Amino acid sequence: IVTALADPEPRPRLIDRCLVAAYDAGLEPLLVLTKSDLAPAATLLESYGTLGVRYVVTSREELADGAAADRVRERLPGRTTAFVGHSGVGKTTLVNALVAEDRRRATGHVNAVTGRGRHTTTSALALPLPGGDGWLIDTPGVRSFGLHHVDPARVVQAFPDLVPGTEGCPRACSHDEPECALDQWVADGHADPARLYSLRRLLATRERREGD
Repeated sequence: IVTALADPEPRPRLIDRCLVAAYDAGLEPLLVLTKSDLAPAATLLESYGTLGVRYVVTSREELADGAAADRVRERLPGRTTAFVGHSGVGKTTLVNALVAEDRRRATGHVNAVTGRGRHTTTSALALPLPGGDGWLIDTPGVRSFGLHHVDPARVVQAFPDLVPGTEGCPRACSHDEPECALDQWVADGHADPARLYSLRRLLATRERREGD
């Protein structure tokens, strides 16, 4: 999940929705925060601390000189990795630094008036990592991200400390209702209340439209 810390501004709602989709599909998310020279990463990272999401923080200079790619590359061997995020956050720039020169794609710029990136990448494309040790999938900038297909029971599997507490939940529990057994599970000291709050925050994004 590639997100700029500024220019364009970060959109936590999109990050949440991407995390929900990743957890639902059994994927391992990685948060890549770009343009740290324009804004600090601490505040955004704090809101995801209880989720234990892995992250890499990069600056524009590091994207340009390859240092950012080196740190991201350490996480990629043997994997198929999809880069998602809004236009202008640096997805394609990062992908280009990770693949062979003859595989690189065109990049664009952020509009100074709207603060949004231009959709230079218009199709998803899978590209091999040098040496054949994995694949990268570059995707167009996200404008909307639907989650109606997501099953809350699959998302909660990403919270192993909460899973046992769901055994007392009513059938088809949304995990955010008065009868949810997770409230008592946390009250009894089996899990950190912040973890339950984080789970419910993510699940709540299923019911909202991602337009911010």
